[in-house]
Amino acid sequence: MTTAGGALQAGRRAFLKWATAVGGFVSAMLAGVPALRAFLSPTFRHTRPEKWIQVGDTSAFDLDTPVKVDFVDTASDAWVETRRLRNVWVYTEDGENFTIYNGRCTHLGCNYFFDTEANVFRCPCHTGYFDVKTGAVLGGPPPRSLDVLEARVEDGMLYTRYEDFRLGVPEKKAV
Repeated sequence: MTTAGGALQAGRRAFLKWATAVGGFVSAMLAGVPALRAFLSPTFRHTRPEKWIQVGDTSAFDLDTPVKVDFVDTASDAWVETRRLRNVWVYTEDGENFTIYNGRCTHLGCNYFFDTEANVFRCPCHTGYFDVKTGAVLGGPPPRSLDVLEARVEDGMLYTRYEDFRLGVPEKKAV
């Protein structure tokens, strides 16, 4: 009977060794694959998709007067959806060529407004002001001109490719 009991013990030991190895492998995969994916994800990261925002009908914009257009920007991160109110300023001299400015001051990202009396964009936070036609800095601490966004017209509708840029630096760099 000792041989039968010894064979049974050997069978149990082999099974436990096998079960331990399989359990260890499964545990390593469950912990290791997400960790490896997180480590390697920057290598395979795709560029962000372009965000073309419909700004409005081209005939709705006044000539030589900038118009502020607000819109909701939606960003999804896994299962969390974040919505932010964004804005752009649209300027046209002829109703055919449009200049669209990002609605954030290039200094610290404050929202600026159109000063009708002085005919400039004015940032209330640090007294920066910009030329309406070119977006150039006319005074104050902003390090560069207003950020001009790409625009296109399709079937009488104006669109812009919205993006944010790094603040407080002289070069225009996407965030």
